Amino acid sequence: MSFLQIVVLALVQGITEFLPISSSGHLVLVPYFGGWPDQGLLMDVAVHVGTLGAVVIYFWRDLWDMLVGLGRLLRGRRDPRAMLVIYLILATIPVVIAGFLVNAYAGDALRSIAVIGWTTLGFGIVLYVTDRLGMTLRTLDHIGWRDALVVGLAQVLALVPGTSRSGITMSAARMLGMERSDAARFSMLLSIPTILGAGLLKGKELYDSGNAALTFDAILAAGLSMVAALIAVALMMAWLKRATFTPFVVYRVVLGVVLLALAYGVV
Repeated sequence: MSFLQIVVLALVQGITEFLPISSSGHLVLVPYFGGWPDQGLLMDVAVHVGTLGAVVIYFWRDLWDMLVGLGRLLRGRRDPRAMLVIYLILATIPVVIAGFLVNAYAGDALRSIAVIGWTTLGFGIVLYVTDRLGMTLRTLDHIGWRDALVVGLAQVLALVPGTSRSGITMSAARMLGMERSDAARFSMLLSIPTILGAGLLKGKELYDSGNAALTFDAILAAGLSMVAALIAVALMMAWLKRATFTPFVVYRVVLGVVLLALAYGVV
């Protein structure tokens, strides 16, 4: 794999994983537009490990607070920080079940330019509508088990490339009335068990294939994707404290239209 492909792959994954524009869709587009062969399972695992490291570093304080809360809960003391852990687990269950079924029966059937074009466009509009109509009265402290389940069920849609895991979960949270920065925060925290689970599944496939050795290319890709993801998350969180999701919506609509034009031979 060329150095340029590694850099592009890592940067695309790092930047798009947590922005509401779909990392899975962009990873399909990298070899398509770059004229490169598919990056393979090892590189997929590497760049996902990098982005997982980024979100853990950025939200280390939240994770520490949740660990402290779990300790209090184990000692018989109810703690809202421990309840957040429970809600994150609850929200993860639907995508674990659905992901297993999709991986077993659908495979790469949905990885087409037409599918990515429609989901990029359609769920971009969904993000705009929910952001405009959703109230901004609730914070992460107000989340309950029903809210967690709604966001978790919405996350299942992200198994279709182009939907965007972060985009659909933020849309669901905004629909529930959560403030933008808190909707993004819950989505990011939810990404930790989701990416970890997906990484373990891909890691097992890689191990079973007998080609699980770490290479310099994979380590480089993981490092670059982590740095890119850290920067992207920090910038997005700062942006959402004072503005809307509209720039991401505009990008999705433009990209979706271009991909559909390519898929159906318009251009």
